[in-house]
Amino acid sequence: MADYLSKKIGRKVILATTKDFESFWLGVTEQRYDIVHYNQYHYIRSAQSYQVITHIEEFGKSTIAGVIYVRKDSGIKALTQLRGRSVLFGGGEDAMISYITNRYLLLQAGLKKDDFKSLFAVNPPNSIVALHRGQVDASGAGDSILDLPLIKKTIKTDELVALATSAPLLQLPIAVKRSMPAPLRGTIQSALVDLRNSEAGNSVLKSAVMTGMGKAEDKDYDPHRKIVRAVLGLVEPAQR
Repeated sequence: MADYLSKKIGRKVILATTKDFESFWLGVTEQRYDIVHYNQYHYIRSAQSYQVITHIEEFGKSTIAGVIYVRKDSGIKALTQLRGRSVLFGGGEDAMISYITNRYLLLQAGLKKDDFKSLFAVNPPNSIVALHRGQVDASGAGDSILDLPLIKKTIKTDELVALATSAPLLQLPIAVKRSMPAPLRGTIQSALVDLRNSEAGNSVLKSAVMTGMGKAEDKDYDPHRKIVRAVLGLVEPAQR
C-alpha cells in the first residue's frame, strides 16, 4: 500500500508501525501520522485532528454489523437469556463492532454492563472458536466472521447461530490530518478509491484481504457516534 501510494502521489510514503496500541494512540494524539487506518471508534475520538476520506470494503461489502452468536444447542433464543451468563467479545473495550456495537444490542434488550459477565478475546476469531468449544455462553463479533477461511477451516460454523444483529454500519475508515492541503487529500482519496481499477491496485487489495475502498465523509460516522454515546457516554477526544 505504501509503495502504491508513493507512485500515485509522487511522494515517499513511509509505513509506520508501533509495538502496541498505546504507542500507536500516542502517535495519533500527537498527530505524527499523515494517513491513519483504524476503527470507527478511534476515528470518532480523533475527528478534531483527522478527516476521514475513505472506508474499506470486505467480502464486497462496505458495511459491517455487530452480531452476538450462540451455539445452536445452547437453548438460548433471546438476548435477555444472557443475564448472568458469559459473553466473550472479540477485542477490547474500544472495539467498535465486536464490543461497543454488541454492547448496544444488549443495552437495547435491557441488559446493562453488570447484568452479564464480560470477557475479552484477543480478536474476533478467537472469541468464535471459544464459543464453538463451549467455553462461553455467547460471542460478540462482526457479521462476516463465519465467512473467514480460517474460521471455516477451524470450526463447524453451522453449529453457531446469530442471536442478534445490529443495523449495518460503515466499515473501517482511512483518515488524513485535517491540516493536509486539499489537493493532496483529494489525490490520496482518488488513489485509494481507484485501487480496484488496476492490476497493481487489486494486488494491494488482495494482500490486505480487502475487496475495495469507497469515499467517506465525517457524517457517515454519525450512526456510530449515536451507539458510542449510548454505551460509553460522552467520548473524550484525543488530546495533543
